[in-house]
Amino acid sequence: MARSATREKLFTAAIELIAESGLAATTVDQIADRAGVAKGTVYYNFGSKAALFSALLEYGVDRLAGALRDAASGRPPLDALEAVVSAELAFIGEHESFARLLIAETWRSGGDWQHTARLIRERAIGVVADVLRGAVEAGDLRADLDTGTAASAVFGMVLTVALDWRALDPDRSFADVHATLMDLLRGRLTAV
Repeated sequence: MARSATREKLFTAAIELIAESGLAATTVDQIADRAGVAKGTVYYNFGSKAALFSALLEYGVDRLAGALRDAASGRPPLDALEAVVSAELAFIGEHESFARLLIAETWRSGGDWQHTARLIRERAIGVVADVLRGAVEAGDLRADLDTGTAASAVFGMVLTVALDWRALDPDRSFADVHATLMDLLRGRLTAV
């Protein structure tokens, strides 16, 4: 099996187990067993459980950022913003375990939460900030918009709503959730 395929299996197993039991309770033996590989394979690929977890966070955040970049690519700024919201919502819907892990471990006391928060901001939220800067430059959004803070707010809003949707209202349609998010972004909260 190619090394990248092995790492993918280990990441998938680790995400599932950590989402189920937490990082501290998840063992290398469990990860190897779930991935269908020998325990030594985990150490060969990552060196330690901590290194696996760090690589796992980078892997997931990079995949999320790539999905956001792909969604925004080649679109006018406001269309790109809508596409990024849709892509984040879809990614979290498809990778709910990773999203739960990301939230839980980002704020876990004793962990390197600042590194994780910085990684999310630089890679994933950075895509949203680029889209918002493009909209400001195009004159679609006000010139004095703090795009960094706005990008964090948009990203966090979508993440929170997506997890709420998946956990508490999974029968609600993607289109309905997306439409509500876009209404919020467009300031359509008051009665017409």
